[in-house]
Amino acid sequence: MNNSVDLARHAERLGYRRFWLAEHHNMPGIASAATAVLIGQVASATERIRVGSGGVMLPNHAPLVVAEQFGTLEAFHPGRIDLGIGRAPGTDQRTALALRGSAAALSATDFPSQLDELIGYFTHDASRPVSAVTAEGNQPPVWLLGSSGFSAQLAGMLGLPFSFAHHFSAQNTLPALQMYREAFQPSAVLDEPHVMLGVAVVCAESDEQARYLAAPSALTFLSLRRGRPIPLPSPQEAAEYPYTEQDRGFIADRMDSNIVGSPQTVHKGLDSLLADTGADELMVTTMVHGHDDRRRSYELLADIAEL
Repeated sequence: MNNSVDLARHAERLGYRRFWLAEHHNMPGIASAATAVLIGQVASATERIRVGSGGVMLPNHAPLVVAEQFGTLEAFHPGRIDLGIGRAPGTDQRTALALRGSAAALSATDFPSQLDELIGYFTHDASRPVSAVTAEGNQPPVWLLGSSGFSAQLAGMLGLPFSFAHHFSAQNTLPALQMYREAFQPSAVLDEPHVMLGVAVVCAESDEQARYLAAPSALTFLSLRRGRPIPLPSPQEAAEYPYTEQDRGFIADRMDSNIVGSPQTVHKGLDSLLADTGADELMVTTMVHGHDDRRRSYELLADIAEL
């Protein structure tokens, strides 16, 4: 967690515009469960960079609580908080049940009404029996997150900015963005569609070094697929793992959408992605074992952005 704060400060110095934190539960090696708490810590440790959720998994929480938390964050850090909302559990079904308290709450079919309730709390309404006092007048920008067409269409119909999880659902990227743009209705928030893509990037001095640093992420996803999540291994542990041919096939498919390599390779990959998707923003995630390697990757990426 302290590394996350350090990385946010580093990203701010490098000129990055946003720093988002996810919501995951019961996953070893991912210390991002209490999302609102982490956002408060990062925002307090930085000065300019926007800090947000990527995202809060709304079915895990009462909309009233989310409104109170993010209204409070916006009050403490005006103009610097983003509220990204998703409908996936961010965990396995048993953990989702522990979070939500009942099997009936595991369905995401109520998500549109939950989202409407959440947004409503940020505006005073004398007819509403319950008020989120800290939220009223303190609404941060709301983003809808997704990895499929459902959230894409909903974001479009509501006129909200849309952040798509290209880093783990690349096969759905182009169809979802088309759905979003076709469904888009201008709103008080946006006149035109606004797309952010979540992209997995590892940048190092050479292609070979970058692939070496990215290998632990691939092994982590392989273990998750088998139902045995593990902490992020070291590059040496990943290099020595006894992969089967089936494992290698899964990893090749899983890593195909990742942009891994030297600055020249990464620059080419990002340019191609932007040309294919027309995205307005990229949100970069870099899963590497060493904190210094992660910092260096973002440094190299910042240099690329200036070209």
